[in-house]
Amino acid sequence: MKGINEYKTVGAESASPHKLIQMLFDTYLVRVDQAITAIQAKDMNAKGIATSKALAIVGGLEEGLDLEKGGELAENLQALYRYVRQRLLVATDKNDIEALKEARELIFQIKDAWDQIPTEFHFHQG
Repeated sequence: MKGINEYKTVGAESASPHKLIQMLFDTYLVRVDQAITAIQAKDMNAKGIATSKALAIVGGLEEGLDLEKGGELAENLQALYRYVRQRLLVATDKNDIEALKEARELIFQIKDAWDQIPTEFHFHQG
């Protein structure tokens, strides 16, 4: 997963899967904020880099979904991630800060819910 591979340089190989997803969400939010700031500063190169990294993270999150085991929840997340990717593409194409804010808020809501789930309920190893 492209988004997950970003963390290999910061020692994430030892992070739990739950923590790794938290890191992806956190970095995604930073990248979208960077894209917003770049548009405001009319720095299209920085906007492109930040948006590309945000797109890679969303792609990684989507790739990590287990549609067989995750059922309806996984399908709903997949649809959400696809919508967020579409909003990011619109935002970068049209320098649309509102589309970026929407894409940020949607993932923030998922991150907020994820952060409240105790880690012992995730990824039991057997």
